[in-house]
Amino acid sequence: MRRIAPHAFVAALLLVALLTGAHEAIRNLVVDSRFALLSRAPTGEVVLVAIDPPSLEKMGVWPWPRAVHADLLAKLRQAGASEIAFDIDFSSPSDEASDRRFAEALRDAGGSVVLPAFKQWSSHQQGLIFYNSPLPAFADHSWAASVNVVADTDGLVRRYPFGDQVRGDFVPSLGALLGGSPQLRAGTFAIDFSITAGEIPVLSYVDVLRQETSTLQELLSKKKVIVGATALELGDRVNVPKGSIMPGAVLQALATESVLQGRALQGLPLLLALIGAIGLILVMSTAWGRLKHLQRAAIVLSIAVTVELGAWWLQWDSPYILDTSLLHIVAVGYLCAGAAHEIDLRGWLGRIAERRFQRVAMSVGDGLACTDQNGLITFWNPAAAAMFGHAPAEMIGTPLNEVISKADATDRTIAFGPEILRSMPGNVVELEGRRKDGQIFPVEAHLFGWEGAHGTEYGALLRDISVRKREIQRIRHLASTDTLTGLANRHTLREHLDAALMEAELERHEVAVLVIDLDRFKDINDTLGHTFGDDLLCLVAQRLQTLLGNDALVARLGGDEFAIVISGVEVAQTAGALAARICHNFQNESFSLRRREMRIGCSIGISVYPRDTSSPEQLLSSADLALYRAKAAREGKWSFYTEEIKAALANKLALESEFARAIERNEFELFYQPQIRLRDLRLIGAEALIRWRHPKRGLIGPAEFMDIVHTSASSNDVAYWVLHTACRKGAAWERQGRNLRVGVNLSPSQLESDNLVGAVAEALKESGLSPHLLDLEVTENILLSDDERAAEIFVRLRSLGVGLSFDDFGTGFGSLSYLKKYPFDRLKIDRSFVGEIRNNAGDAAIVSSTIGLAKQLGLDVVAEGVEDAATMDVLVGMGCNEAQGYYFGRPVSSVEFEQFWWPQSVPAVKEPHAA
Repeated sequence: MRRIAPHAFVAALLLVALLTGAHEAIRNLVVDSRFALLSRAPTGEVVLVAIDPPSLEKMGVWPWPRAVHADLLAKLRQAGASEIAFDIDFSSPSDEASDRRFAEALRDAGGSVVLPAFKQWSSHQQGLIFYNSPLPAFADHSWAASVNVVADTDGLVRRYPFGDQVRGDFVPSLGALLGGSPQLRAGTFAIDFSITAGEIPVLSYVDVLRQETSTLQELLSKKKVIVGATALELGDRVNVPKGSIMPGAVLQALATESVLQGRALQGLPLLLALIGAIGLILVMSTAWGRLKHLQRAAIVLSIAVTVELGAWWLQWDSPYILDTSLLHIVAVGYLCAGAAHEIDLRGWLGRIAERRFQRVAMSVGDGLACTDQNGLITFWNPAAAAMFGHAPAEMIGTPLNEVISKADATDRTIAFGPEILRSMPGNVVELEGRRKDGQIFPVEAHLFGWEGAHGTEYGALLRDISVRKREIQRIRHLASTDTLTGLANRHTLREHLDAALMEAELERHEVAVLVIDLDRFKDINDTLGHTFGDDLLCLVAQRLQTLLGNDALVARLGGDEFAIVISGVEVAQTAGALAARICHNFQNESFSLRRREMRIGCSIGISVYPRDTSSPEQLLSSADLALYRAKAAREGKWSFYTEEIKAALANKLALESEFARAIERNEFELFYQPQIRLRDLRLIGAEALIRWRHPKRGLIGPAEFMDIVHTSASSNDVAYWVLHTACRKGAAWERQGRNLRVGVNLSPSQLESDNLVGAVAEALKESGLSPHLLDLEVTENILLSDDERAAEIFVRLRSLGVGLSFDDFGTGFGSLSYLKKYPFDRLKIDRSFVGEIRNNAGDAAIVSSTIGLAKQLGLDVVAEGVEDAATMDVLVGMGCNEAQGYYFGRPVSSVEFEQFWWPQSVPAVKEPHAA
């Protein structure tokens, strides 16, 4: 019975291992140890382009626009990469233009690119699987490859599939496809972890984008390239044998290398392992009673070592894995049975486990603290000593709660003692750590417990998360704040509006949005530079915050647009008063910047919930429409949204759609407004003004459609039609003996084109009009883009003999400087100054000063907007040369113009004309 007992014990041990699957863990341990001791170099044919920390730092927060991936793909193709695989999710759309760029890059690659397809298990419905495949626009020009891997029960990834079923179709795995084995083949293979992952060539993503093509060709020509994440922040990491945590992209590269080297390892049948174990039992059954303990142990060990060495050689020399776990279980069983009466097995195993634990604990990068059941520290590793500043000798026997505490629901710090340890094993919690110098810092603790030799013991794996929390706060700040001004950005504004509207609905309150646009900010940017403009925007942001305090949200929408959100009862009245206060402040309080005192007005549009709209998007859109109305009215104005504003926009959109047909149907015509010489009230000229004779709406004035003209691709066509038509009419009058100066307004598109001078010369030649009878009128808004170029064009125009007038003088940012730069013949004083010269001393002073300045510069002066005899008399007294306005005549067709003026030899203008 005593001779049979060891063999029965070993047989029972073998049976239990087979039934419980314990042999699989031993097999994994043995195979993993072979990988740790064996080492082979990669082929060098696989190169990893890594999305690593330097790339994230240089290129910004992930995910990047897909246009960046398109640029990378072009670089890799230029470098001569044979195959390119992305381990990046392309299953959902992003920015439309960026997606289009990437699709074009895939098409240009000609089918040499592999994109991932993978299964994703639902976090809400157990067993539900989602299939993430590349977007159709991407899939049409690429190969799909499965990138799913499955971990063993111990959490380590050892096996890799040849492919997977995705929506009923077999999709080869990325490693099999790149390794040259994309055949329809089920099953998996073991990755050869003896291939040194650290020797696989790795290039940083940002370095590839910046590297010269010639250098990249040396590194990537005819290589298989995998593009994937290695940065810890992106989280794509798996646990693998040899005690490593490996980025998913590196695992894909190892799988590819395994296939390339013929190392797609397959396990031999379990039956062979079972035969070997039974054979050892038979050998020991024969020799057990004849040999002493050490002799039996020597035989068992020699057989186990010999078989294991053979298995190592087989695994190194061929793509097969021999399972020796059952043989080792039998060998250990016999050794234990023989040693049971020779040694204290429990104590020996305990000492081994303790030494192994201490070796592991001393080498981990995170802090590790162990306590007994009373919370007194029994182990304190070097990483914990570095983190807290306390040496192990200082901490052993000390309560853990002296250096770690926990905040409760009321943010009150409570001691982290044995009770909490007992209630939290297996949890991950955030705690407060206290360093030796008293500094408090956040700690992430993984808690666990076990039954030790002296009762229950506890452990805490500790990690300093100060940097992580600061980075999270920084990212949140960047995501919610305008980087220039520090105000809330558009995203934060939207979130605030969502919350404000929900609260308003519950509380029966109102919400108002004010959209603010700075007047003439573009002039400042163009004249003083964008850096000056940015600094001014910061001052504007500070001014708005000062005016509003904490009563409202102030956000920057972009450019020179800001938004304010206020809530409450009767908020429309409050919003109106606030808009008036802001406009008044901006008009009357200057901004001091770089020794300049700047006054910059603003226009404000206001919309109110629920009166005007019911959604955040519509609330902002309605405020924008009201802003357009305010800007059109006058600088420094504010306006509430009304349905009339929306109707006006709809009318403008309708006109835009009909504009192209108006050109084709010749629906435009010119009206002419007389220009009078004041000393004898003679007609000396006519300004040509465009009108739209709409077949259904009738005559449409330029105020309704000139914005459409200026933004249309046909702007030049309309402008040159006006020029040629006016020249032909002026020439016809000249042939009748009426030498009238014809004024034509230049458009911005004409000055930006390269043929303005040639077009004017052609119009003069084609019409026969004398050049001195053509007067080209220029407004300040077309002079801002290129001063030197504009000056050159004006000199060439003057050389043709035509006249140049500076229109709307006095309303611009730099009008006086333009008089010095450009060769003007006359100034046209804007109607906004002329209309009030009898009632407004300031306007009168401006007009009088302008007339005096013009005379000193040798320029004629034309006063616009003269609507009564009294205004005309004031202008005559100031020495003004010429005038135009409704008092002399409204713009009329050429026929009406000729019918009224041709009979007049010397028109005596005493009352307004009906024309």
